[in-house]
Amino acid sequence: MTTCIIVDDEQHAIDILVHYVKKTPQLELVACFTNPIEALHALSQQKIDLVFLDIQMPELSGIDFIKTIQGKSKVILTTAYSEFALEGYDLYVVDYLMKPIRLPRFLAAVQKAVQQLHAGHETKPENPEEDYLFVKTESKGKLLKINLVDIDFIESMKNYVAIHRGGQKTLVYTSMKELEERLPKRQFIRVHKSFIIPISRVTGIEGNLVRLKNVTAEIAIGENYKAELMEIIRGKMIQ
Repeated sequence: MTTCIIVDDEQHAIDILVHYVKKTPQLELVACFTNPIEALHALSQQKIDLVFLDIQMPELSGIDFIKTIQGKSKVILTTAYSEFALEGYDLYVVDYLMKPIRLPRFLAAVQKAVQQLHAGHETKPENPEEDYLFVKTESKGKLLKINLVDIDFIESMKNYVAIHRGGQKTLVYTSMKELEERLPKRQFIRVHKSFIIPISRVTGIEGNLVRLKNVTAEIAIGENYKAELMEIIRGKMIQ
């Protein structure tokens, strides 16, 4: 059984989630809170597996709430505001539900949380520097360690893939498909047949271009990849 609490300053929003929780056999509702400060106190007194958390609340926002609990509970964000999607995603929430929340979408989010809890899997590494890959470079017999947190973006270049880091480019003898499959899907997304980007570095979308932090290169968004990227912007997690 997965214990959970609901934190939302609007009672009608709580009522909807309570109704959904009662329809979900895996969940055990411990308490509901309209005051996030009271919810924090409850979490300090009792281990709770999962928090359904609103973002826009007086006194303490949902984002600040997540930072305060420091990963002690899994979090599913619930909000009517899609502009917080990327920030929530960067804070390693389980899912991001847009109001009005439909039951099938709620159940899918719960399933993700249960799977993560059951596996004991922490999406956020204890030390990001240890989250890395070894890659074959253009030099025969040479392997290079690439820390994932250092990657600005990845670009296809015929028979090679270019990994851009801090203004430098490393050519790797592999395919985009193979590298895409090896990268954590919660951290990287393919936005074009020629580009893979770190989700946390996205600063904005301009037409068919995505802007990345500290990157001046123009990263195009392909039509076949746009829908998946926009799901994140709208607050829907990719699989």
